[in-house]
Amino acid sequence: MITAGLADALRSIVGPRWVKQRPAELTAYDSDALPGYRATPSFVVLPASRDEVIAVVRLLAQHGVPFVPRGAGTGLSGGALANDAVIIGLNRLTRIHAIDAGNRIAHVEPGVVNAVLQREVAPFGLQYAPDPSSQSACTIGGNVAENAGGPHCLKYGVTLNHVAAVTVCLPNGELVQFGDPASERDGYDLCGLFIGSEGCFGIATDVWVRLLPVAPAVRTLLADFPSLTDAARAVSAIIATGIVPAALEMMDQATIRAVEASIYAAGYPTDVAAVLLAEVDGLEAGLDADARTIERCCREAGARDVRIARTDGDRARLWQGRKKAFGALGRIAPHLVVQDAVVPRTRLPDVLETIAAIGARHGVAVCNVFHAGDGNIHPNISYDASDHAQAERVHAAMSEIMQACIDAGGTITGEHGVGLDKLGYMDALFTEPSLAAMCAVREVFDPDRRANPGKVVPVHACREWGGRR
Repeated sequence: MITAGLADALRSIVGPRWVKQRPAELTAYDSDALPGYRATPSFVVLPASRDEVIAVVRLLAQHGVPFVPRGAGTGLSGGALANDAVIIGLNRLTRIHAIDAGNRIAHVEPGVVNAVLQREVAPFGLQYAPDPSSQSACTIGGNVAENAGGPHCLKYGVTLNHVAAVTVCLPNGELVQFGDPASERDGYDLCGLFIGSEGCFGIATDVWVRLLPVAPAVRTLLADFPSLTDAARAVSAIIATGIVPAALEMMDQATIRAVEASIYAAGYPTDVAAVLLAEVDGLEAGLDADARTIERCCREAGARDVRIARTDGDRARLWQGRKKAFGALGRIAPHLVVQDAVVPRTRLPDVLETIAAIGARHGVAVCNVFHAGDGNIHPNISYDASDHAQAERVHAAMSEIMQACIDAGGTITGEHGVGLDKLGYMDALFTEPSLAAMCAVREVFDPDRRANPGKVVPVHACREWGGRR
């Protein structure tokens, strides 16, 4: 399906420089931030405007060629990989069209980096609340595709809660708008349906995001614990008080030591089993009382020490250590597998103990760094994929960990998406009718299954497509 004539036609749309096809060029696109999966695209096309995106998609539709939308490639589920398909890279669409401070709305293109948007709205006293750990590189379009979260989504919600509208190029090249930047629309919530669709419904070409005022005051606390179980109990105790922290994050000893041995060192104590990073924000009045309540909960749960960041610099260092933890873990071994599951908060102590036992049984070291406040855990294992025996142990351990999370009443992803990585767990979580319903929804947007094929829903569940293919 990929011919020289098609390649020339793509070049005529975006310019010769922006069609990549040499092996050395394609290597940069053969994985995302989860290095366990590799796939080589046929071409990479990098349009620079909405009109170019539409023209590229229409051309591919005419030729029946599958495509994969891709942002910054910071995803952790293999969702932006293309095997014998065309990658449509969106990182040249970086315009911030408008910041409407009065209505607290920003109109941006999908390639705008999350941290850049934060920087541009800050002078207005505003913020875009979703803050993934990769926010210095990840893009708004990718955040929309994955319904990305972040440490502060405990209080403020995930991407879904902060997008007012999207303009979408459907897989046939038709342009539609879901949602309304100015008001709520009647009818089905197609904007909510599109957010988190992982590139399987089309490509977002414009995004209108909601902005919030920056909190006038903030308190950031670091509590250290002699055991993971104590730290997990503190999480439930804090939530039980009725306080909703802006963030409530946990790291275990292995993660702490990796961070403190890196350039991201934040001053965490390395002789403890876990630390809990808690933050409350809002009006100055009452904030100290909330901080004291959190401190009391931590000490009653067994915290050895609780300290409060006294300056903006102290707070920034504490958050740097947490947000750069994955980068610090990447120094330990050539490869890092990062999982993403959600369990009920009250089950955290049991699940963490189970994870430790699974790691010990398979002879792999599991590091935990996660959004404790909403039970979104991220077990990580550093390993060498060239060692096949080790890789098999890692795969077996992660499979057991994911099943343990499901058995605890949890689910298989909180923010990283299904992509390729979690396809094998979908049958354990959803019934056949539920999977068939997902396929039916997808068929409305992409009846030929050309948009990000082979992702999210197992092919065997989509009987209507299985027969065609």
